Amino acid sequence: MGRALIEVAGPLAAQAQFSFVNVAVALLMVAVAVALSFWQRLSLEKDMLLACARAFVQLLAIGYVIQLVFRSRSFWFVLLLLTAMVLFAAITSGRRLRPLPGAYAIAAIAITLASALTLVLLVALDVVPSTARYVVPLGGMIVGNAMNVVSVVGTRLMEELESQRRTIEAALALAASPSQATRPSLRRAVRVAMIPLIDNTKTIGLVFLPGAMTGMILAGADPLDAVKLQAIVMYMLIGTVAIAAVTAAYLVQRQLFTRHEQLRRLSGG
Repeated sequence: MGRALIEVAGPLAAQAQFSFVNVAVALLMVAVAVALSFWQRLSLEKDMLLACARAFVQLLAIGYVIQLVFRSRSFWFVLLLLTAMVLFAAITSGRRLRPLPGAYAIAAIAITLASALTLVLLVALDVVPSTARYVVPLGGMIVGNAMNVVSVVGTRLMEELESQRRTIEAALALAASPSQATRPSLRRAVRVAMIPLIDNTKTIGLVFLPGAMTGMILAGADPLDAVKLQAIVMYMLIGTVAIAAVTAAYLVQRQLFTRHEQLRRLSGG
């Protein structure tokens, strides 16, 4: 059933054809944003133009790479592309956690674990086909969400433990373990990271139409098939962010204490 549902998207996607002329015309909206920034003296013109140019080049490059992977039909190419995604995500998230010892390793472990578990379960349970056309785009969504939640959990937990330093050190002085002393802060950090996705899930279909569903509808798919695919995406992302958030929280918490169970003072934290 899972294969039949998602394979609907393949042939239908070919119905939507966009040219570079369409892309150029869409730049009119960027021109409006630049004009408003200039008018209000926001000084964002350069950043917006640079962001749009960079996004186009990056999307064009990844488009050619994905096209090559699809044509090769090689498992190793798919694995290499997913590994590259995880690597860049870990570097990006690790930079956010830079004051923390082992920040890049923490980001890499949490993102890899959450992404691998989610993808393996989706394929093993026959929810999605194991072909590059489905694994690569879904893998990109999974890795991207895992990266975001790891960054939020890590930065939030570091801020929490710094602001609650006296309370935590008092608990340690009363013979509490580091995990016991930091448990409330850890829970708050995980909640803060997961609440945006949970709120989006609550309002999906009422406040906005999400990307996967919109893409299928634009490609000509039946709206109900688009709804089923979006439900799969929504459920897989909730699992992904939960795994990534809890993993990152525990790894960050461990690194915030010395071998003698003393709370570290982070440089720049």
